Amino acid sequence: MDNPELYMETLQKDGFLIIGNIFSDTEVDHMLALINLADSSVLLFPKQSELFAIRQFFTKVPGTFDLVFNDKLRKLISALFGDDFFVVKSIYFDKPSKSNWFVSWHQDLTISVDQKEEVTGFDFWTVKQNQFSVQPPVDILEDNFTIRIHLDKTTEDNGALKVIPGSHLKGVLRTDVPGFSKAAGFCCNVERGGIMLMKPLLYHSSGRTTNGLQRRVIHVEFSRSELPQQLKWAERQNRRIVGFSRNSY
Repeated sequence: MDNPELYMETLQKDGFLIIGNIFSDTEVDHMLALINLADSSVLLFPKQSELFAIRQFFTKVPGTFDLVFNDKLRKLISALFGDDFFVVKSIYFDKPSKSNWFVSWHQDLTISVDQKEEVTGFDFWTVKQNQFSVQPPVDILEDNFTIRIHLDKTTEDNGALKVIPGSHLKGVLRTDVPGFSKAAGFCCNVERGGIMLMKPLLYHSSGRTTNGLQRRVIHVEFSRSELPQQLKWAERQNRRIVGFSRNSY
């Protein structure tokens, strides 16, 4: 790793970080081969020209966990965040070549839990695909982070994320605040095999595909927060992600 201190400084300041060459073409091809073998019953949406996805990805596509957490990614996580974080959500998204699907500006404000229980500070409950989501206290969101693994070269023309740098530092925001829609978004171009790290409170969106190329991404969310005893992380992976000392870099 070139400079973990600079990486963390950038992530804390801007709310996102792009790093290339985490996965080789062979590793990406292996992940895609396992995904292509997945039965249609695991798809969040039916496979079609617009969109499909696999929720609870690591559970429903066996073998991908060890491929995703190769030596490079494990060492990166250890150097930046230490050894306390664990996986709390994993989703595979495929924006196919003919997709006209876009996502408007938003923050990732919810977490997935095992059941609905009235707990102080946990609000705005929803249920999607038989999974409960809730907005936790903001300090949990501020501490969490996400890694997006890019299985295709991604640019503005095939739906790369656009972000508003530094927006994660402003807490939970509304998109109707004066001047927000005029804020300049930064397009996060990522090479095949590269990753994007981001904070959940970072404002982000993605546009439609216009160049006829796919955009396939594995989205993994991490936390080190223990929830109140009435709630459990719905997708918590207790498998050890890292076993490296921060001092080794």
